[in-house]
Amino acid sequence: MLKAILSIAGQGGLFKLVSQGKNTIIVEDIATGKRLPAYATSRVSALEDISMYTTEGDVTLKEVMANIYKYTKGEQAIDPKKASSDELKKYMDNVLPTWDKDRIYVSDLKKLFGWYNILQSAGLVSDKIEEEEK
Repeated sequence: MLKAILSIAGQGGLFKLVSQGKNTIIVEDIATGKRLPAYATSRVSALEDISMYTTEGDVTLKEVMANIYKYTKGEQAIDPKKASSDELKKYMDNVLPTWDKDRIYVSDLKKLFGWYNILQSAGLVSDKIEEEEK
């Protein structure tokens, strides 16, 4: 699920990898379907490579997304644009009770729930992420 999903610093939203060139990659915005280049100077991160701090070690973003899916029963997560900091923290307590409150900031939670909502709208999340990738 998360192998070809990318986040590009300075660009809102998430992108699918479409093609690679010599000094650029072509990505497609998941929400709009618009294609654009991402250059070698862009900071590009694959969601598969991202993990979150917990009090018991790091947890992959795949696992966190699966927990959100189970908690929401496949629906949209809390709206990070409308929710207060306290609401986001309480929501995260329900999704991942062991999250590290000292090293994960509210801005990280906003990004996480925003990403989840984008992926959920596109039909790219489920509770069986590990099985789907095998």
